[in-house]
Amino acid sequence: MLTFSLAINAQESGVFVNNLKSMQVKPNGEWDQPPVMLLARGQYMEITFDDLQHNFVRYTYRITHCNSDWTRSDLLVSEYMDGFEENRLEDYEQSMTTEMDYNHYRLTIPNDDVRLLVSGNYIVDIYGEDDEDEPVARACFSVVEPRVGIDISVSGNTDIDTYESHQQVSFSINYSGMQVKNPSSDFKPVVLQNRRWDNHVRDIMPTYMPINKLIYEHVNALIFDAGAEYRRFEILDRHTPTMRVDRMQYDGDYYHAILFEDEQRTAYFFDHDQDGHYFVRHFDDDNNETESDYFYTHFSLKMPALPGGDVYINGELTNNRISEEYKMEYNLIDHCYEIVLPLKQGAYNYQYLFVRDGETVGHTGPCEGNFHQTENEYIIYVYYRDFGDRYDRLVGFQQIKTTL
Repeated sequence: MLTFSLAINAQESGVFVNNLKSMQVKPNGEWDQPPVMLLARGQYMEITFDDLQHNFVRYTYRITHCNSDWTRSDLLVSEYMDGFEENRLEDYEQSMTTEMDYNHYRLTIPNDDVRLLVSGNYIVDIYGEDDEDEPVARACFSVVEPRVGIDISVSGNTDIDTYESHQQVSFSINYSGMQVKNPSSDFKPVVLQNRRWDNHVRDIMPTYMPINKLIYEHVNALIFDAGAEYRRFEILDRHTPTMRVDRMQYDGDYYHAILFEDEQRTAYFFDHDQDGHYFVRHFDDDNNETESDYFYTHFSLKMPALPGGDVYINGELTNNRISEEYKMEYNLIDHCYEIVLPLKQGAYNYQYLFVRDGETVGHTGPCEGNFHQTENEYIIYVYYRDFGDRYDRLVGFQQIKTTL
């Protein structure tokens, strides 16, 4: 088992060893929804991943309750969940009819061993048999108890340009059903674009405060690069190229999918993308989780080398993480950025981000361009902590997909 020596933000799901792949965190099993569920009976969070070792490993998991900034809350384990602090993960299936063997693991929360008691953010750390101190994977999700109303709007007419390269988010929080002493400090909104945490926004103050309402308008921090529609491809068949796949190869051990070469974008093109998500499936669309094979997928981006930073591939296929294993190498002979990733068969969205030296935020402009017409997903989380409380409750959640 090889370990990645990589930092990860607390709120980012991901794997830390190279034999684990395809982690997904799905509320009620829905692959295209953000990892948020209601604090209500019948709701559950499904966490899945594959282990390419193929032999059974007895993984364990621990659940931690977190504040709005994903630091550990002051609650005792018994105050935020029923059950033991550490439990075994034993729900798994072996792959079938695949060249790359793997075990598919599945964990649902709540389950017979664990029941969550309060709203807020949760981290599930997964540990292997050989190391009980360092997790091999992490899944992050949120539980909401709806107490406030949230209205969101997004405009290409921003405080810094007019229908050019940015989008500005405005929103309001209606807390008429709550008794709040200091609304501007007790409520903590967090805003995400396309579920990316590298450019998320927090620690903002309301512009107006009418009775029982907070209004956030003309806030410069809520101006986002508009980006472009995500690029797409599908790997559905082992032998026949499908969407955006140039050719398939078999090297005697594993399959390879060589995608058509991408180009640096200079104009807006509309496409029916899924804002960065992916869906596991293969051509027969039967037993997708255990009969979909892994392909070494070859990406290339034709463009001049960019000084002062690096280019990363991004999307849910990377758990939206900007980290070393997703950094592309520049091919001086072919004048393109390249990377090869083992990906499970399915339909994928992705984009290229430029990260300047010394920074941790990805920028769409240099590789994808920024176009105000781009359809993006924005999410608002609203946390609340009254004076004397020991944790941040998640009292509101809303998402919007722009159609500018």
